[in-house]
Amino acid sequence: MERVRDLSELPKAHLHLHFTGSMRPGTVLELADKHGVRLPDALTDALTSGEPPRLRATDERGWFRFQRLYDAARSCLREPEDIQRLVREAAEEDVMDGSGWLEIQVDPTSYAPRLGGLIPALEIILDAVETTARETGLGMRVLVAANRMKHPLDARTLARLAVRYAERGVVGFGLSNDERRGMARDFDRAFAIARDGGLLSAPHGGELTGPSSVRDCLDDLDAHRIGHGVRAAEDPRLLKRLADRGITCEVCPASNVALGVYEKPQDVPLRTLFEAGVPMALGADDPLLFGSRLAAQYEIARTHHGFTDAELAELARQSIRGSAAPDDTKKRLLAGVDGWLVG
Repeated sequence: MERVRDLSELPKAHLHLHFTGSMRPGTVLELADKHGVRLPDALTDALTSGEPPRLRATDERGWFRFQRLYDAARSCLREPEDIQRLVREAAEEDVMDGSGWLEIQVDPTSYAPRLGGLIPALEIILDAVETTARETGLGMRVLVAANRMKHPLDARTLARLAVRYAERGVVGFGLSNDERRGMARDFDRAFAIARDGGLLSAPHGGELTGPSSVRDCLDDLDAHRIGHGVRAAEDPRLLKRLADRGITCEVCPASNVALGVYEKPQDVPLRTLFEAGVPMALGADDPLLFGSRLAAQYEIARTHHGFTDAELAELARQSIRGSAAPDDTKKRLLAGVDGWLVG
């Protein structure tokens, strides 16, 4: 019988973690108390009980409820010290889960009103990331994400800002929020700015809508990675295209189930993507609301999809290869994966 190895010791890269959604539940409660923020009862109950809120975002009403809880948590971040705490705690959680590289995703416009403006907000975030990386030893970078619900001109502003700070730790440009709103092609100029500035293109797609959303990200935004991408499993030709081009899908199994994309963990098409040769980087998405962090995603692959330790090691390698980490960091982490496997 194969020895079961500790997944928290498996070196890996974390490529799909949202900024506010990375917070610890206790931190949200403490910051709400500190700033006098009244949280929705559903969020308070979830944070105090340890049970994630019941969410189902496959209809607009459910997505609105998810966003309302997320926005309430975000409203607790009001000072640079709050940002520093969030980043440090996110890094500590990742280190405990075996992550050696973290790309945290943020839309700085969401924090700008309370932090002195768009540029100061991004600089505060980048300063926190730089300090935390130095103090924890975890490689950390930032992926700036535009919001599909806002005007494409806002996305272009963010893309220019992201490129401006590429030397300060920004490595990619994304597009988040409800993919049923805002066509990918509306944001093509913003992504062209980001790509021309040397940033990875990593839009969300193939989560709440089907394979067409993934194709749009490839055709209109020239994506290097796809945030989620699981619905590509419904189109064998699209799977082959992703595999042939080596496009990494940032798959978040717990999130997919929590938001109602799939009914059960075993329904998430991890095995389909893996056997089609599509690179994957498992991610936690928003552990604050979905209740599980990085290592738990690998546990889902092991428990519900029968991934062997050798296959889990390959998933970890795929996450590392798909990252924006420097070559020496990739080499070190890949060697660590081999070491984990041989014990």
